[in-house]
Amino acid sequence: MRRFMRTLWNYRDVLVFVFTPLALLPLPLAVGTKVSECAFVLCLMAVYWATEVLPLAITAMLPALLFPLLGIMKSSEVARVYFKDFHFLLIGVICLATSIEKWGLHRRMALKLITLVGVNPAWLLLGFMGGCSFLSMWVHNTSAVTMVMPIVEAVIQHLVRPEEVEVTQAGPGHPVIQHLVRPEEVEVTQAGPGHPVIQHLVRPEEVEVTQAGPGHHNPGLELNVQVSIQKKPKITMAVTTESPYGRSRNRERMLCKALCLGVAYSSNIGGIATLPGTSPNLIFSQYINEFYPGCNSINFGNWLLLCLPISIIMLLLSWIWLHWLFIGSDFRFLWHCRAERSEREKTTARLIQEEYNALGPMSSQERVTQGVFILMAALWLTRDPGFMPGWASLFPTYTGYTTDATVALLLGLLMFIIPAHGPSSTKADAMISWKEFQRSMPWEVLLLVGGGFALAEGTQVSGLSSWVSSLLSPLGHLPALATVTVACVIVTSVTEVTSNAATITIFLPILAPLAETIHVNPLYMLIPTTLCTSFSFLLPVSNPPNAVVFAYGHLNTIDMVKAGLGVNVIGLLAVLLAVTTWGTPLFALNTYPDWAPALPHSNSTINTPTGQ
Repeated sequence: MRRFMRTLWNYRDVLVFVFTPLALLPLPLAVGTKVSECAFVLCLMAVYWATEVLPLAITAMLPALLFPLLGIMKSSEVARVYFKDFHFLLIGVICLATSIEKWGLHRRMALKLITLVGVNPAWLLLGFMGGCSFLSMWVHNTSAVTMVMPIVEAVIQHLVRPEEVEVTQAGPGHPVIQHLVRPEEVEVTQAGPGHPVIQHLVRPEEVEVTQAGPGHHNPGLELNVQVSIQKKPKITMAVTTESPYGRSRNRERMLCKALCLGVAYSSNIGGIATLPGTSPNLIFSQYINEFYPGCNSINFGNWLLLCLPISIIMLLLSWIWLHWLFIGSDFRFLWHCRAERSEREKTTARLIQEEYNALGPMSSQERVTQGVFILMAALWLTRDPGFMPGWASLFPTYTGYTTDATVALLLGLLMFIIPAHGPSSTKADAMISWKEFQRSMPWEVLLLVGGGFALAEGTQVSGLSSWVSSLLSPLGHLPALATVTVACVIVTSVTEVTSNAATITIFLPILAPLAETIHVNPLYMLIPTTLCTSFSFLLPVSNPPNAVVFAYGHLNTIDMVKAGLGVNVIGLLAVLLAVTTWGTPLFALNTYPDWAPALPHSNSTINTPTGQ
């Protein structure tokens, strides 16, 4: 029986791939309507995306196969929705990110920020979190983590107290077994021929080491060596967490966990602050442009005004939460400025400063990349800021023609043209090459997002979205804030086990019609759920940044679950606070907009975003 179950488990992907469509076949065969046929495709893709029995990008291409076969959309119509303005925006951003990573600007920015905040464990944690979150505002979250983690790992390797190891040279043929301990706590005994030298994690007065006779084994140490340990009366051999050394080692281990989790979480926290920061943000932006073309409030500037405060609030509260969970509850450092640093802090500061000094002066390539980076952010912010005319108003004949993708693509193309070296150099290379861009480009995301757009278009054409909205119409009797909160909790739960991009792709076509049905501004429903899609903090498999950090080996799954629960709650509360306060006047969330369809029989008196 056990062998049979093991075989089933080994072939679980094949079983899910085969039996899922068989279980869903009654939808297209028994019901036979376009709504049920589109529901079949939606459910099938949701299961495949959640279980990842196929690569996410391959699952995203199922609409191109199934919609024509089921008569929902023509193949040419499906193909047209797979490539949108979003893709050009992503291409331009990745061009800049490739140059940042190639020339090491990311490392310089991260190290500079860390040197500014200091090396006190709490400030060190905040420095790494702040640096990673800033990077993830402009580059892919996974890229931000892979940029910062080598620096974190260098600091962690320093925290194992290399200066506290005493190396003992044994005689010829005698191995040395060493532990990372304080020299004053070690008694070293020179073994005779055939006997190794053992260093014990104990104080000299707590243990007596004697030479063993032939054949003696020490099961207490679980080392197959020929020594015997004779404990003195009333003295324990193990170092417990009550000892000063044990407490010190435990603090260092907890700080390592906090640093790793802080980097993983801050990549998602920083990513939500800008539209190109995460895939869900970009998918949401393209969905609004596609299905609500009259909505012109979703742009880089407005999104930054809404989400940058959310990101800052989450970052600070998550920092305090991780400090309390792993470092301690003593927050007196916030108002006490200690004049003298400990030796450990001096050594850590010296290590980080050496890392920064090793970079040397800023190269011309870094300066060019930094200039393009600043120019791109400035053009995004000033294109159509909302409170004043932007540079897009200089082209009144072509109102609405230029988007954030236009800026990203223009500056991204420049990276292939600007020479990387001066006229005196014999090299004629550009800032980045096509091969380097190819290695950085997340091609899977392009197909995944395209499949989401095709799925959303299919739900509109088939009438599935209208059917779902009518089914959920009883939620209109609840306060709108309660409905949004329930939706956010559901999305946050699902995104822990499903790709962030896949989660938002599934829920956008469902939640937008729901908002229309209960006569609530669609942005009031979609913005918070989009942000909550990025709150996948619980498991190593929840998102790539978690997996990258977990692979370094400093964390257990339970560490991530405990810390992630708190960060999830912080994120959910911060998002709800934003959409009910400064987000309301920014996007006019308390009114039903003209650009959204006016559905009949909607009750606008009981479904305003304030719950009145």
